[in-house]
Amino acid sequence: MSANDNAHTGPIETDALIVGGGPCGLFAVFEMGLLDIQSHVIDILDRPGGQCTELYPEKPIYDIPALPIVTGQQLTDQLMQQIKPFKPTFHFSQQVESLKREADGRFLVNTDAGTEFRAKVIVIAAGGGSFTPKRPPLSGIEAFEGTSVFYSVRKMESFRGKDVLIVGGGDSALDWTLNLQPIAKSLTLLHRRDEFRAAPKSVNDMREFVASGKMKLEIGQVTALHGTGAELSGATVKRADNSMAELSVNRLMPFFGLTMKLGPIANWGIHLNENLIQVDTEKFATSEKGIFAIGDINTYPGKLKLILSGFHEAALMAQAANKVIYPDKKVVFQYTTSSSSLQRKLGVK
Repeated sequence: MSANDNAHTGPIETDALIVGGGPCGLFAVFEMGLLDIQSHVIDILDRPGGQCTELYPEKPIYDIPALPIVTGQQLTDQLMQQIKPFKPTFHFSQQVESLKREADGRFLVNTDAGTEFRAKVIVIAAGGGSFTPKRPPLSGIEAFEGTSVFYSVRKMESFRGKDVLIVGGGDSALDWTLNLQPIAKSLTLLHRRDEFRAAPKSVNDMREFVASGKMKLEIGQVTALHGTGAELSGATVKRADNSMAELSVNRLMPFFGLTMKLGPIANWGIHLNENLIQVDTEKFATSEKGIFAIGDINTYPGKLKLILSGFHEAALMAQAANKVIYPDKKVVFQYTTSSSSLQRKLGVK
């Protein structure tokens, strides 16, 4: 459920405030819901899913347990369905601007949209923080963004029958080269050198496409874009041998990486390690009591940046958060397969 924050006067009271609506934040809603913990979720994006829906909604994911293949959007949709019984409230298109601890130990939180919360615990599930694609240093590129220049693929069909230029040499560039080649009218991959940082199989598959004439590979850099209004029509490329080429292009995808920023989180007094939040592996607690961190934003010995790892972290975090929220409540560990009380919460009994 999305909230109408303008209709609320005074701080919104909640047990847990989850900062980040990606897969880990959504699964945290589920795990805490089983423990009768009420959650509100804040996200800087305008919809749930985090990087899964922002960067690769149609890209397949292969390492989610029991799901041999699932897209980022499908995974998000399934998680949203799973947490429906707990009726979380979402606050989109805003980020936490300030946080302070009150005398009773609760947190008073304000967002840049003017929404105010009072929460017993804070769960930071903000991925790598707020992230923005790195924009190529090309004059006038802003005019084409969102119409002809894209930093992620939300709908593959919008590239069908187009002349596509993909710039980059990492996994994202190679993955979308292979995914879009079958539907594009033409596809060119451009990289500054004939070496790639992507998975070897992806590189080999790309080279097979090139050898069979199904796509082109250019070694060099884009120096200029051409078009009318917001519609791109071509790009000038300076090749590695200093020769110039004019490419017919109406869709450009630059993959120059992401700029990760913790934003206001960096000012909350939490111990950081190389711009990530240091946590323990028992509770996934930060250095500040009542503040937890799960998913890609945290770090600890042996950390793996996998969605399934974040799910594990959410489960342990929920148990620890429950002790902060209900310090006098005795909790008996239960399984959803055998507990009638948990099944009633889930609406299956």
